[in-house]
Amino acid sequence: MSLKLEKRLAERRAQDLWRERRVLDGPQTVEAIVDGRHCLSFCSNDYLGLASDARVTAALRDGAALYGVGSGASHLVNGHSRAHAELEEALAAWTGRERALLFSTGYMANLGVISALAARGDHIYADRLDHASLLDGALLSGARLRRYRHRDHAQLAEWLERTPATGERFIISDGVFSMDGDLAPLPELTALAAQHDACLIIDDAHGLGVIGPSGGGTIAHFACEQKDVPVLIGTLGKAFGTFGAFVAGESDLIETLIQFARSYIYTTALPPAVAHATLTALKIAREETWRRDHLAALIARFRTGARELDLSLLDLPADNPATPIIALLTGNAERALKLSKNLLERGLLVPAIRPPTVEQGSARLRITLSAAHSEAQVDRLLNALAELC
Repeated sequence: MSLKLEKRLAERRAQDLWRERRVLDGPQTVEAIVDGRHCLSFCSNDYLGLASDARVTAALRDGAALYGVGSGASHLVNGHSRAHAELEEALAAWTGRERALLFSTGYMANLGVISALAARGDHIYADRLDHASLLDGALLSGARLRRYRHRDHAQLAEWLERTPATGERFIISDGVFSMDGDLAPLPELTALAAQHDACLIIDDAHGLGVIGPSGGGTIAHFACEQKDVPVLIGTLGKAFGTFGAFVAGESDLIETLIQFARSYIYTTALPPAVAHATLTALKIAREETWRRDHLAALIARFRTGARELDLSLLDLPADNPATPIIALLTGNAERALKLSKNLLERGLLVPAIRPPTVEQGSARLRITLSAAHSEAQVDRLLNALAELC
């Protein structure tokens, strides 16, 4: 059998959609050594600058001394350590929910949650710009999937009105959309979910720790409660700087996932040392509010400078707070690649994002800011963009 791999790869190159990995030497910091050269990075999701924080690193070492390196088994066999249990309790308390459940990655969490809760005969409605893992979880469940226009709650309402009476209904959405940086319209989504007896599932990977009171994310920003958003999915590898993911909700939800979520049952547990380190990262994120304040100031500084330069930034809805994800639109993939390359020649690492990650005609540079950046570093990026654009 011929898979015709060469043809597929050649087509990907010809369309300027070729993806390449870069080799990072040293820790995840804004000043990085990438492919052997010193760069100022504007592409990490380490929003609070905790990935290389000395206290989190020390906690990881302490955790390794206490628990070893690997967990050895799945949570349900022999891999659920004291560190896991303590982190789940801390995450439940922080999100204001009854319980939380750790997953190895955000992708695994989304696959496990949706495929465990939805089934053939059910109905799933997803924002068109939802993360791939949400869509894959929906497809895996066997439920009927429909994707409404981005943030278009009017279209969602119309479709919900037409939904047959049979089967369960689910609305799934990112909290903060990973390529645009805007927020889901949670007040409208929660109202529709209540009106049509639908379960609202929110993946707040890019909101938790960053926006809302005490970094509570999109749900805290809109003052929603557990009854409004029964299923909250979060990640530990972005604002908290470590690794893994979790789901938070009522006790029956967590027990259901323990019993039926295949991506939880049949995978090795997160290394307990990582869970131990995450407890420290969570404490820092809650207490050191200056990180969010500084990050917000940097976001405002960049957006103001970009407007003065007349750069083609993707506008945020009026009701949205600014997030660390900033999309500089280029239109086509070729221009995005060229601009990214020219910035790299100036020592600035900003990735080109192209289809299929974003829709056709919306290629861009995805600029992400961190509390570890300084005002001078943000100005350096603005100056480079002024020269190039």
